[in-house]
Formats: sequence, structure tokens, C-alpha cells
Amino acid sequence: MQNPFQNAMAQLDKAVKINKTKKLHDLAERLRQPERDIRISIPVQMDNGAIKIFEGYRVQYNNALGPYKGGIRYHPLTEINEVKALAFWMTLKCAVAGIPMGGGKGGITVEPKDLSKGELERLSRGWVRALSDVLSPHKDVPAPDVNTTPEIMAWMADEYAKISGDNTEASFTGKPTDQGGSEGRNTSTAQGGFYGFEAFRKELNLPEKCTVVIQGFGNVGSHAASIWHKAGHKVIAVSDSRGGIYDENGLNIEKLLEHKKKTGALANFPDSKKITNQELLALKCDLLIPSAFENEINKENADKIKAKVILELANGPTSPEADEILFKRGIPVLPDIWANSGGVIVSYFEWDQNLKRGHWTEEEIFKKLKLMIEDSAKQILEKSKESNTSLRMGAFILALERIQEKLK
Repeated sequence: MQNPFQNAMAQLDKAVKINKTKKLHDLAERLRQPERDIRISIPVQMDNGAIKIFEGYRVQYNNALGPYKGGIRYHPLTEINEVKALAFWMTLKCAVAGIPMGGGKGGITVEPKDLSKGELERLSRGWVRALSDVLSPHKDVPAPDVNTTPEIMAWMADEYAKISGDNTEASFTGKPTDQGGSEGRNTSTAQGGFYGFEAFRKELNLPEKCTVVIQGFGNVGSHAASIWHKAGHKVIAVSDSRGGIYDENGLNIEKLLEHKKKTGALANFPDSKKITNQELLALKCDLLIPSAFENEINKENADKIKAKVILELANGPTSPEADEILFKRGIPVLPDIWANSGGVIVSYFEWDQNLKRGHWTEEEIFKKLKLMIEDSAKQILEKSKESNTSLRMGAFILALERIQEKLK
């Protein structure tokens, strides 16, 4: 398995070679390790009375632009190198988005499906207790990620308030809307990705109505399927960890969402063909949207990709080796640190609303989000053309320059 942090550093090395300025070279040296790397043990009393110890993490990567910001991931394969990579990418993501926040990430090595609701709550509150001295609305503001929900964020915010006495509700984002959460947060990553797709569609010679393939059908992937479908595009295949389904005539996403909710699976959806994740990635389409995990597109399968364009709603789904192959093949990649930044942008909006005791409508949220995504799209394109490089490197250079400017 490829080390995601090594991949992140390979991307950083490439950006510095392209830019060649001493200031960015010096900044890159500072960014080779996080400012703080915290590992914790979380004792949890299980429902049977036994005590079980879980390993947790918080990586505070860089706060040149503002408080550390980043999600908390609950997954059995979560480990420190993954969390470091995600925190690094979040540092650049906030810079590309143009928001006054730095980069962080957290996690717990756990299969949340194996825990009861009570065990999950005790684990979540335990993570906060172990890290409460390094969190605060003006120091480090966590958010949801894989397998963490608004309810979990509410438990964490409540625990932090009990410990610290803070009553701003700005200590965590991604909370339920009736507990300080922002309108639009649940769909913001996919919605931001759609705005990015629209900003680049003509530039990349994509048709008005595209055929779309989506890998990953969790919160982000399922919302992406719904958003693209409602906009009149043809979603021909989707998948989750157990495999996927394909219909060349287009899937009825509303009925598919009902089917998934009812059965818990994509399989056996009427009039669809069963397909593996690898087969899905190799389908001919206008737009491929990886929205699952890291390294799904790699040197083993990059030459099999038949999509015209890739839009990354997952973090780190394309390895550096695959990036090279795709670039040589003329397949543009709309990079994760920009394409999926809708989530952190709306998290920033939530934090800002909490501090100001305000509450914006969803219409206001998405109007602001669209403008920010479009603004950064123009600058990424400009940077990539200036250096005759990929959109990913254009985004990296833009982010690094913004961080360097703040460090003057």
C-alpha cells in the first residue's frame, strides 16, 4: 500500500521544481513535517463493562493563515501517515480557497460499525478530553470526515464546552443546524465540486450534458450523483466499497438513493449491470469523479482510464505516478485541494457565523461558495498556464505563494 504522506511530499517536491524560487523552496522545507503531531490513547468502557483502548490522532500541520482546520476520520485503516497527508493537503486547500485558516486533521483507528451508539459517543467524547488543551475556536477547529456525522460533532462540541466553558459553538464545525451548524454543510463538498466543474467545463471542451462515473457512494459521492443528475447530466455508473452498478443509458439517481436506503446496498438495482471498482474506473465517460479514498487511481490502472476529465472529490485519490501518466495522456485532473474545497469553505462559513452569532440561508451560503470556487479556478488556470504544468501543480503553486505571502 502506498504511503499517502510520501505521495503528498512527492507532489510538494514537484511544485517546488516547477516554481524554482528560493522563497518557495524554503517554505517547502518548513512544510515537510507538521508543526505538531499528536497521538493519544482513548480508554472507552464498552457496553459489556470491559475497558478497550483506541488509538487517536490530531495533526496540526501549519497555521500561517489562521487556526488549524480539518476533519476527524473514524476508520480501521486510519494511521498517522494518512492523517499527516490529509493535514498537509488541508493546509494547501485552505490557502487555495482563500480562507483564513490553516491545516489540520484528526482520526481514530476504529470500525465505527462495530460500536453501539453509546460506545461511539463515549469514544468521541474521549477524543475531545484527550485533546482539549490544543483545541479552541481560535487555535484548532475540527470538523467531520469519513464516518463522522453532525451528531458526533455535536457530542464533541458539547464535551469541549463542558471542559473549557466556551459557549461560542465555534469549537467544531459540521454540527446539526439546530446546534450551531450551517445550512448547506452536508452537501457542500459535492456542491463546490459541481461549481468547479462548471467553471472548467468549457475550458476543457466538455459537452453541455456529460456522461458521469462516480466512485464512492458515501455522503460526498451520493450527493454528487444527485447534483449532477438534477443538472441534466447522465450518471452511468456508481460504486461503493463492495462494488458498483452500471447502466449506459443512465441511472435513475432518485430511485437508486431510495434503493440504497432500503437495502443498504447498490446491488440488485433494476436494469443495472454489476461492475467492480476497477472496471468502473476504466469506463469510457466524459467525467470521472473519485470520491472514496487515497490512491484509487495509480500507476497500475492510470493507463486504463478512458475519462476525458477527472474531478477529485476524495482526498489524494490519484498517486503522483498516475498523475504523470494522465498528464502525458492529456487527461486533465481537477485537483482535490481545490475541487473538494467546498466542505472546508462552508465549515469556515459555519465558524464565522458562530463567532458572530449569525445564521445565513442556504442560498447565501451557496452564492458565496460559488464565487470563491470560481475565483480560485481562474487563478489555478493562470498558474498552470504560466508554468505549462498541470492544474494540480497550478493549485499547489497558488497555495504555496499565498502561505509564503503571509509569512513575510
